[in-house]
Amino acid sequence: MRLNQNTMLLGKKVVLVPYTSEHVPRYHDWMKSEELQRLTASEPLTLEQEYAMQRSWREDADKCTFIVLDSEKWQAQLGPEESCMVGDVNLFLTDLEDPTLGEIEVMIAEPSCRGRGFGTEAALLMMSYGVTKLGLTKFEAKIGQGNEPSIRMFQKLHFEQVALNSVFQEVTLRLAVSEPVRQWLLAQTSHVEEKAYRDGSAEHQ
Repeated sequence: MRLNQNTMLLGKKVVLVPYTSEHVPRYHDWMKSEELQRLTASEPLTLEQEYAMQRSWREDADKCTFIVLDSEKWQAQLGPEESCMVGDVNLFLTDLEDPTLGEIEVMIAEPSCRGRGFGTEAALLMMSYGVTKLGLTKFEAKIGQGNEPSIRMFQKLHFEQVALNSVFQEVTLRLAVSEPVRQWLLAQTSHVEEKAYRDGSAEHQ
């Protein structure tokens, strides 16, 4: 979506930046992993298909995506931005009957970065962005039954299981953003700074 193409969100552990063409080769390498294909229920793409996918993420009004960077590496400027990439976080606004519902996905692709709270903070930043900028009042997460770390993470974020699809072996969790939940979410992300991002060449402060 074009709304966030110049938006960078700085958290404590992670920095969220728009998905640009510079990120595609690293992302493409990640998605060669059979484990990630299984966890994300996705098919491997050619590099050209991945570039086309990146363009659609930027253009389509019903998709919002950020690349997740390791904040510590990014702040230390240890190499190009692509070397700081750890995963991505997405929102799908695909329920035509309910524009206030967003389906959220978080992927921490780098194995060494899992279990360190990166996914949790990325999810909180994205949910806060969805509530404050996109007018969302409900979130849904669809997760493979075997992906227990991801299910536990969303449960810690107050999501509750509402459905189990035995055919797709998928659990659906949901969170309604009541006023107390909204206040909790804003408190959890009060440290976040929003800055301008210039097409993959944001200057480090």
